[in-house]
Amino acid sequence: SVDAPTDAWQRTWDINVMAHVYAMRHALPGMLARGSGYIVSTASAAGLLTNLGAAPYAVTKHAAVALAEWVSITYGDRGIGVSCVCPQFVDTPMLGAFEGHSDAMQRWVRSLAIDADAVAAEVIDAVAEDRFLVLPHAEVADYVTIRATDHERWLAGMRRLQADLGG
Repeated sequence: SVDAPTDAWQRTWDINVMAHVYAMRHALPGMLARGSGYIVSTASAAGLLTNLGAAPYAVTKHAAVALAEWVSITYGDRGIGVSCVCPQFVDTPMLGAFEGHSDAMQRWVRSLAIDADAVAAEVIDAVAEDRFLVLPHAEVADYVTIRATDHERWLAGMRRLQADLGG
């Protein structure tokens, strides 16, 4: 929530945003000098939509997507490709972070979790197609469309989901 301790906000900012900044500061000069390069930035569906219950995560994932967009816009005509990976839940040990949440939340997360190999395959396809958004969960594109075309409906739906999951 917004009342998470300041050090938690800063740590999340450093991991989810500044790590991308540092990597791009390191990689972009050489790519620009060559006139070509490709950046795959891992964000989250939370960066396109939001995240229930974790304000620092939601806010910083939005920032990670914005940074990837900015790099694509700024350097795309100079030979730099960018893909931004925005999955929902991936079946990795990080899902353990949901232990202690409501049973409904844990069931929901597990029902959406996909195999990391499926995400990797989608990334490979996106890079081959020079596609910016990598959406391993196809339904995320539908949610983004709803969010963009009827924001009030999307907010109401997210509120319902939060209530259903015990948030």
